Amino acid sequence: MNSTNLAQLIDDLLDGSSSNDDFSHLEALLESNATARAVYYDRLHLHSALEISAEEAHIVTFPSRERSKWVWATRMAAAIAVLGSVASIGWFSGRTNEVVLAEEPAASGFAVIADQSNATWHLSRGDLIPDGPVTLEAGTVQLELFSGVTVMIEGQATFEVLSAMEMRVDRGQVRALVPPLAEGFRISTATGKVVDLGTEFAIDVHDTHADLHIIDGEIEWHPLNRAMHSIKEGESMRWNADGHMESLPFAAQSVADIKASLAQQRNERRSSWQHHMESWKQDPRGVIYFPMVRPSTDERYLMDMSSPSHHGTIVRAAQVTDRWGHSHAALDFSPMGSRVRVDIPEELQALTFYCWVKIDSLDRWYNSLFLTDGHELNEPHWQIMNDGRLFFSVKAHDRKGPNSPDKQICYSPSFWDPSLSGKWLQIATTFDSTSGQVAHYVNGKAISHETVRDAMRVDKIHIGAASIGNWSEPERNDPHFAVRNLNGAIDEFMLFNAALSAEEIDQLHQAGKP
Repeated sequence: MNSTNLAQLIDDLLDGSSSNDDFSHLEALLESNATARAVYYDRLHLHSALEISAEEAHIVTFPSRERSKWVWATRMAAAIAVLGSVASIGWFSGRTNEVVLAEEPAASGFAVIADQSNATWHLSRGDLIPDGPVTLEAGTVQLELFSGVTVMIEGQATFEVLSAMEMRVDRGQVRALVPPLAEGFRISTATGKVVDLGTEFAIDVHDTHADLHIIDGEIEWHPLNRAMHSIKEGESMRWNADGHMESLPFAAQSVADIKASLAQQRNERRSSWQHHMESWKQDPRGVIYFPMVRPSTDERYLMDMSSPSHHGTIVRAAQVTDRWGHSHAALDFSPMGSRVRVDIPEELQALTFYCWVKIDSLDRWYNSLFLTDGHELNEPHWQIMNDGRLFFSVKAHDRKGPNSPDKQICYSPSFWDPSLSGKWLQIATTFDSTSGQVAHYVNGKAISHETVRDAMRVDKIHIGAASIGNWSEPERNDPHFAVRNLNGAIDEFMLFNAALSAEEIDQLHQAGKP
């Protein structure tokens, strides 16, 4: 956010004209961002100085619009005199005159997990490989290094990604496909180092030896305290820890073969998930279930697979690859104006929002998941704040203003940062109006619980016209609107008329994770 937007939010609050949404957004900023709090305190001091100066100044009466401009100019001049200079306040960055609310988003790593199957370790698809040694106990993992190198790791392995151009392998089977731009890629072991010359090769590292197989091209093998050996396509050799080298029969799968096997295993998991979801489609608590697959590329109709059959209408959102790697099987809401329009006439005593989502960026204040048109009494809103927190509320009162809140907003802790960009996540929120309990979940695990205060609790939930992935006010005549569409994609979306248990949320995640 730049200095103008932040100053306007603060000024509206101090002047008593802040809207509910702006107040909620400023509240979130102040809670999560130390720099924003510093800006607020400086602005508050400035506001106080202006009030004092205005009382001491002779103010001529003007028509309200011109008067406000004149009063602000007079107050600002007085404040400059009182405080010395605007620069001393400390909320401008100097050269750009913009507030820097936080450091530039950053992440750490040289490689990302592009795919995996039956992998036993603490990482999942889409994760960055962390610094330091990493151990894979079992399974198959595909890494994409930022240099363009594809690395396949199978079975029990211990390795470290030292840079985009170098790895260390202490044990395990590794295959590397190296494009021309990454020529010179290196893999170090306890007995020597492989230097690639633009090739595809496999290395199997054991405590007593390392086996090398050259699938395509050529590599250099630099053993410790020995002369370099050049090994070419179709050749295999074993280098023993004592420095003895021997030839081996060539036997190595290519990266392409292993990738094909991964794709087949992923398809089998997708079929298992689809079979599992048949029972959920018939669950009497289901209100909507959208797999996000449109009947055809020209069709705007989105079929609800639950028994109520509240079919949706797709607005602009484009079909993209789903979490299983199938094309045209998820919806991308990042194009401006994208949404799915639905109408839910039922009144609910409780609810569960559930979806698989891939977030590309949280570059807007509010990132929509499911919002009713407008925001009337008893209507829920579910979205993600720009600091990565889940936001859930049900409007309980028909009033406005920061001193008279109309709802209790239940935030989760921040669960998203730029390192998760493009990674599929399961998120869910449950709410029971009787108990007032709200729970937020990410990947099957609860990340927060909160109880809605009695004064903010509703006895029923009404939805009506609503949008997935955006916020709609179709009756407005003003064409200007806040940008709130989700910058990302949704694979499947479900709404239940009950608060699912933690066990059920985890069961959905276990069955549905790719």
